[in-house]
Amino acid sequence: MNLYHIFRRQRLPIDIDTAWDFFSSPENLAKITPEYFDVRIKNEVPAKIYQGLIIVYVMQVVPGFPFSWVTEFTHVQKPDLFVDEQRFGPFKFWHHKHKLEEIKGGIEVVDILDYAMSYFVIGQLAHGAFVRKLLESVFDYRREALERIFGTMARPVL
Repeated sequence: MNLYHIFRRQRLPIDIDTAWDFFSSPENLAKITPEYFDVRIKNEVPAKIYQGLIIVYVMQVVPGFPFSWVTEFTHVQKPDLFVDEQRFGPFKFWHHKHKLEEIKGGIEVVDILDYAMSYFVIGQLAHGAFVRKLLESVFDYRREALERIFGTMARPVL
């Protein structure tokens, strides 16, 4: 099994409580995911995540071909960390750690994603052909969406 890794870091000009309030709300996932994914939560969920929470999503990468995704929040440490893991879905393994850290003038959001493909050789070929690029584009979209919502950090003057 090949394990893949994506690491992203972003700084936002907000305090940690504002960040936690946003990122810990399941309803906000759709706001930072490309619209064509058409992310919909299918089960009743609380306003805020908690350890052990399971969410059932339906989304699509290709129009007309929706798929289900079941996520469990396996670690939740307010206000600076949570982990979601796929229980059922398109990947063989999915572990996504979200870290929020206070920094001067705002917060730093860190995403650490480790994942593996299903479907043996076909999954590996799909990863090389488009899955990696697709996941990277989702994180690129997320960066832009968060900047639209919260603004950007001023660059330090040297």
